[in-house]
Amino acid sequence: MSEHRYEVEVTWSGATTGYRDYTRNHELLAEGRPNIGATADPKFRGDKTRWNPEQLLVASLSDCHMLWYLHLCAEAGVVVTDYHDTALGVMDDERFQQVTLRPVVTIRDPAMREQAVALHTDAHEKCFIANSVNFPVAHEPTIVTAD
Repeated sequence: MSEHRYEVEVTWSGATTGYRDYTRNHELLAEGRPNIGATADPKFRGDKTRWNPEQLLVASLSDCHMLWYLHLCAEAGVVVTDYHDTALGVMDDERFQQVTLRPVVTIRDPAMREQAVALHTDAHEKCFIANSVNFPVAHEPTIVTAD
């Protein structure tokens, strides 16, 4: 089995003079990519205009699923013309309890609807991120056909 490495830099500067006094804003960097302005969840004194780690985890699960799904559809001959997911992560005070992916997928051929739905299960099984978390990742796909 091959090994894949992903290097990311996290940078912050300020002064931790007290819990309420320091900024939670920081930057996520990776070579050759735009920086991401990140922060803590607003409940923990973060900036609501920046991404927080919890959102990024949910986004990673959604993104990984979508990329596998599109790959599997292309292999199976299911022509997807649009994909939009409104993913929801739910956590308690200590950990994620569940993430639900709710993609709305537009396909070209109505006869491929059942296969398009079934491929979500295959995409879930192949998603590296979903295979790495210790909480359920559900998917509630909606398949529509292009007009």
